[in-house]
Amino acid sequence: MKLSVFIPARMASTRFPGKPLVDILGMPMIEHVRRRALLNPDVSSAIVATCDQEIVDVVESYGGQAVMTDQSHFSCNDRVSEAAFNIDADIIVNIQGDEPLFNPDMISYLISPMKYDSSVVCTNLMSLIETEQEFNNVNVVKVVCDISGNALYMSREPIPSKSKSKSKSFDCFKILGIYAFRKPLLMQFLSWGPSPIETIETIDMIRLLEHGQQVRMVVSPFQSIGVDTPEDLIVAKNMMSKDALFGKY
Repeated sequence: MKLSVFIPARMASTRFPGKPLVDILGMPMIEHVRRRALLNPDVSSAIVATCDQEIVDVVESYGGQAVMTDQSHFSCNDRVSEAAFNIDADIIVNIQGDEPLFNPDMISYLISPMKYDSSVVCTNLMSLIETEQEFNNVNVVKVVCDISGNALYMSREPIPSKSKSKSKSFDCFKILGIYAFRKPLLMQFLSWGPSPIETIETIDMIRLLEHGQQVRMVVSPFQSIGVDTPEDLIVAKNMMSKDALFGKY
């Protein structure tokens, strides 16, 4: 089973323009993500997918591989789908370019269901939501699952609702922005184009649910800090300075 990681990135982020190339302890954020992906022994390649020549130039200056994609893609998975079209791989893993502190072992958890069950065609990492602030944050994508662990729905709104629950202590989960696809499904994902509820929620994984596909959710023992704002960057820099993995790449 050949596995390739793709890291979508673009300079025109609405909340934090230029963030893929912001410096974190002497290295661009996108390069932290690429190098961490390669620390996982199952990964055969880690490729940046972007519509910006500036990002390509920086990645290649570090000896990495980058692929130029169309500027008009609606979602990161669309961008990865185009970039992966000619890549020889059985499984494509999508890791967001703004996750500089992700643990490479997360990839092993992500693909585990695919190794043991050929019917699993897509997986997505999730972790516990630990605070009310996070539960109510629209930048945090929440997910609810069926009893088999497949996603029922994803939303930026607080789900499941606590307003009518007699117990306020039930577990709630967020997705971590790390996905795995068997390649044929990823190619189909792009051909479908944006779906109605996906567009409303601005969550591209909902496209799969709207087309009747199962997304197997996998609980991650690791948290990951996404950099969505300049304030998040300050937190990431402080955490990176204490991170044990940083010294390995």
